[in-house]
Amino acid sequence: MSYLYAKYGWEPVLIVVTQSSATARWAARPIRLGLPGWHSLTLRPLVLSPDNVPVITDEKEAARDVALAVFSAMTHGRGRGAAAILEPLAAALETVEPETAVVFAELVEACLVDAQAQEIWRNLMAPVNYFFKNPVAEKVRDEGREEGREEERAAMVLRILEWRGIAVSEAVRERVTGCADLELLETWAQRAVHASTAEDLFVGTGPVGEALT
Repeated sequence: MSYLYAKYGWEPVLIVVTQSSATARWAARPIRLGLPGWHSLTLRPLVLSPDNVPVITDEKEAARDVALAVFSAMTHGRGRGAAAILEPLAAALETVEPETAVVFAELVEACLVDAQAQEIWRNLMAPVNYFFKNPVAEKVRDEGREEGREEERAAMVLRILEWRGIAVSEAVRERVTGCADLELLETWAQRAVHASTAEDLFVGTGPVGEALT
């Protein structure tokens, strides 16, 4: 921090992001360098944690301040409840520049510490075109090449619905897994992120998946 200030004239801030209140309390303590009673340098990290970052679960609120929604996901996104935070953020990322969205998406990916939240985020991001620059999405594509892209994409549609707690009937499951149209499956995957029911996937498509005019 001293080097950045002396070399470039910047006024840097050390930011600590954590999902742990205990870690936040530890990280917030000032770091003092020098002799007792004569500190040459005191560093005070800016700590973002569940204790001081709001939970953002509303899509409009997330779109108003995408950066804050990102920090909300980074500090609160864990377990099955993560979907309520990650879904509005995924929608809000579509409102910012693709390059910025990629950076935000990668920051969230790096800070999600449990498998459930990581899986939810991966499923939410997979249908978004800009995210295919991300190594996580490349892994999804590699898996798709091994398993068959249609089968992988169909499974992704169903996983998104399941992670969001939306009931999937046998008829819906059969229709999704039986679809061989990769473009249509892509559309269903995008709809799955915001659908209220599993049947919402098929709005605007015919009984066997063909698009209605």
